[in-house]
Amino acid sequence: MHDDSDLLARARTWLAEDPDPDTREELARLIAAGDRTALAARFAGTLQFGTAGLRGELGAGPLRMNRAVVIRAAAGLAAYLKAEGHTDGLVVIGYDARHRSRDFALDTASVMTGASLRAAVLPRPLPTPVLAFAVRHLGACAGVEVTASHNPPRDNGYKVYLGDGSQIVPPADTGIAAAIEAVGALRDVPRPGSGWDTLDDSVLDAYLARTDAVLAPDSPRTARTVYTPMHGVGRDTLLAAFARAGFPEPVLVAEQAEPDPGFPTVAFPNPEEPGAMDLAFATADGADPDLVIANDPDADRCAVAVRNRTATATAAGTDPGADPAPPAPWRMLRGDEVGALLAAHLVARGARGVFAESIVSSSLLGRIAEKAGVPHVETLTGFKWIARVDGIRYGYEEALGYCVDPDGVRDKDGITAALLVTELASVLKEEGRTLLDLLDDLAVEHGLHATDQLSVRVEDLSVIATAMRRLRGAPPERLAGLAVTAAEDLTRGTDTLPPTDGLRYTLDGARVIVRPSGTEPKLKCYLEVVVPVGDRAGLPAARARAESLLEALKRDLSAAAGI
Repeated sequence: MHDDSDLLARARTWLAEDPDPDTREELARLIAAGDRTALAARFAGTLQFGTAGLRGELGAGPLRMNRAVVIRAAAGLAAYLKAEGHTDGLVVIGYDARHRSRDFALDTASVMTGASLRAAVLPRPLPTPVLAFAVRHLGACAGVEVTASHNPPRDNGYKVYLGDGSQIVPPADTGIAAAIEAVGALRDVPRPGSGWDTLDDSVLDAYLARTDAVLAPDSPRTARTVYTPMHGVGRDTLLAAFARAGFPEPVLVAEQAEPDPGFPTVAFPNPEEPGAMDLAFATADGADPDLVIANDPDADRCAVAVRNRTATATAAGTDPGADPAPPAPWRMLRGDEVGALLAAHLVARGARGVFAESIVSSSLLGRIAEKAGVPHVETLTGFKWIARVDGIRYGYEEALGYCVDPDGVRDKDGITAALLVTELASVLKEEGRTLLDLLDDLAVEHGLHATDQLSVRVEDLSVIATAMRRLRGAPPERLAGLAVTAAEDLTRGTDTLPPTDGLRYTLDGARVIVRPSGTEPKLKCYLEVVVPVGDRAGLPAARARAESLLEALKRDLSAAAGI
């Protein structure tokens, strides 16, 4: 714990070298007010490298995202790259439309240039997968994307890729962190005002040309879509990709079509959050598309919704003399459902290679892969692990992330995923079927795999540590009336997985994984139940059983964790 004098001394030292007038003003005001609470929130530590880099709230101090933190991170990354032998390597830099993203990108370019590395900045705010593509396309030794993905408006982040186009993993992350820690005074970090390249649209054009490889040459392109970029940077790239492919032009959700770092229409710019898709569904009610598609703000994730067929049938059966039925609701597909659908589609197209997923994703992918005779691999959570699977052909994780063209983008890509799911919807449309019909087929063939999540957002991170300690000290013996047949502490690693902060419980017909989020102040509990179906007539009962089990799992796990 820092005392008042230590906090004030650190704050004054930081203030003296802060290059940003905005954060200098903020910090000077806090020092003058003697606001110990606010100073401690900014100076009682430093932002640590988590999932692929840095992420945090904008503001002054080492525990916030700001120009001083970014300059140090860039200087550490440059030192690490040079120590690894990349003495004149290229670092390509992208950024989204969040507050300060362009400033952080240009600071990074300046630092790389000052370190005698070559730097190239993408021409404007573009999707994260364009940056991931550019790293390999340009033969760069590293890439940086300034983004906080789907975090709240007050956040920003710094995602690092190495030359293979994948996000960093150990030991690179600890090596970069150590190099950042070794950076001295900011005045000693060379930062020329020029010398880097600003790329033209040729990289984007090459990315768009690569998207052609996602689709089968002779596939139907008839499915109609409503699309929202959720105030992010996906719109122009997705529209261009859909136009190249020959799909009908998506109907835009007008209120969310323009990039806006304030994200004024959503509490959290994440398609999974309650209410985030309301405007998209309202637009879809008028446009009557086959699909609703959403990207998160940096367009590396893809959400899919379809018309709820039960509500449609109810509306169709309404007495013509009665009051009109309300607009048919739309159903968001879970990430695991889209992951299984894309896998089934690729299998039907004859795709070969490894199908990969994170351990928190549905076991249905393994069943599909086994039936198709293709290899299946589970990894730790995050595409930094999934994308590194040797021989990968397809990878996904339940948090709406899909890698459908690993030879082009070695990361999740919400643009190409949107193309592939729209192709699948077009194929099914030609058969008079929908994505829901294919999900039914998979449930009959492999059993109903139903997933859900118990996610607890906290202000005090100690709540998460306490819950994990409690579960480790007293592992549950039964959950939802099902016996826990195995309880694994993943900090010890397994035969196939390196150590990670997580717990995995195997039950008779169910699975639970508990872990702290790597990008947000959340404790996440991933739940899956598998219910036999038999035939299509058994689907309603199986769904009711699955829903009951998932609710019971949430209740019992919450009690066991004390959350």
